[in-house]
Amino acid sequence: MKVVIVGAGEVGFHIASRLAMENKDVVVIDHDPEAIKRLSESIDVQTVSGSGSSPAILEEAGIREAEIMLAVTDSDEVNLVACLMADILSPTTKKLVRLRGADFESYHDAFKENAPHIDTVINPDIEVVRTIERLMSVPGAVDVGEFADGRIKFVGVYLEPGSRLDGVRLSDLPSVLKDDRPLIAAIVRDDQLIIPRGDNHLRAGDLVYFISEEKNLFKHLSIFDKHASPVKRVLIVGGGRIGYRLAKTLEGNSIACKIIEKRATQCDFLAERLERTVVLHGDGSDQNLLVEENIHDIDLVVTLTGDEETNILSSLLAKRLGAKKTITQINKFSYFSLMSTIGIEQVVSPRLSAINTILQHIRRGKVLSAVSIKGEAGEVMEALALPTSDIVSKPLKKIAFPKGSMVAGIIRDETIIIPGGESVIEPDDRIIIFATRKAIPGVEKILAVKLEYI
Repeated sequence: MKVVIVGAGEVGFHIASRLAMENKDVVVIDHDPEAIKRLSESIDVQTVSGSGSSPAILEEAGIREAEIMLAVTDSDEVNLVACLMADILSPTTKKLVRLRGADFESYHDAFKENAPHIDTVINPDIEVVRTIERLMSVPGAVDVGEFADGRIKFVGVYLEPGSRLDGVRLSDLPSVLKDDRPLIAAIVRDDQLIIPRGDNHLRAGDLVYFISEEKNLFKHLSIFDKHASPVKRVLIVGGGRIGYRLAKTLEGNSIACKIIEKRATQCDFLAERLERTVVLHGDGSDQNLLVEENIHDIDLVVTLTGDEETNILSSLLAKRLGAKKTITQINKFSYFSLMSTIGIEQVVSPRLSAINTILQHIRRGKVLSAVSIKGEAGEVMEALALPTSDIVSKPLKKIAFPKGSMVAGIIRDETIIIPGGESVIEPDDRIIIFATRKAIPGVEKILAVKLEYI
């Protein structure tokens, strides 16, 4: 598979890194010499210096041979022109574009239906707000994903010291929890992703991912000592695009909301457009302001400024002053591994949201959705079992799944199956697979159509 990526920023860099590790043919275009140098020194990919909106540069990058083009620069206009040029030069190349501007939002469907034909439009701001909503709805979770139209949840929670599951071997879970228990699909320990087997033990401090039907979610959360606590009052630090979008969403859900924003002109913008949200002109890292606004009564503080350091400081300060829960926006991937160490568990990232959306369109086989686990340690995928793939019509125990992967769920019509070794995947089943990064190429192979030669 050949992939052309326009833009060597954080999103382009990390998509290129991931695809290069999977031995895909990747070409990255960027006009910034420093970005190209960083990429060349870190990743084994081809690079082309120039604008991705230039037809000559796209030709040089080999757009005519590319299966996929990703336009992920920080400029919506450059991304759109790159797609237009790619559509002229290579109509069969699948085109994915990142668009963040609100002006383009009502035209996403038009881009798919008209020239330039764009297969997928990605708006990271929308995806981040959806992620925040999911985290708000699942108490104690640090990661939440949905499959089968929301009927299946995959949830990441930290195992607390003193938990009854601390030290328990997975094969002993039936005797500890009896019949009604979630399927533990992955464990992150010391930043390493483990696809567990029966002889693995749970330890306090583990980030445990489990699969649960929606109807059993809160029961399964209570097993990990996570109990429902409805969010009624929210404080947003940062009134930019995402903060404004989140406040509008919360107003629609009748949740009391306040926004703290530094820029006076942006405060005026917010006050004119929000109906019930209280807009405060100030600094979200100002302790006196937080105390004045009764931070100890706030159920959730969401820090969404454009500066990671401000978001981190504001979240830590809010927790110290009594806020029950915080969600922190981070863009630099190098910060992710530090967050739990300093006491920040719930993190969202527009760039990671964009990457998750891109992944499902790059994966071979009929992948319906793909979500990164713990930054980039691995993925959980929802895929359609194609009739001619290697995974259908035989028990799971007889399928040579790559080491570091497992089938965590099977959806057949309206039935949800938590599988065992004797379970059989039938054609057109939807399956959920957890995989470490190293196992992903092997998973793609078994998901792909098996060609029959005559």
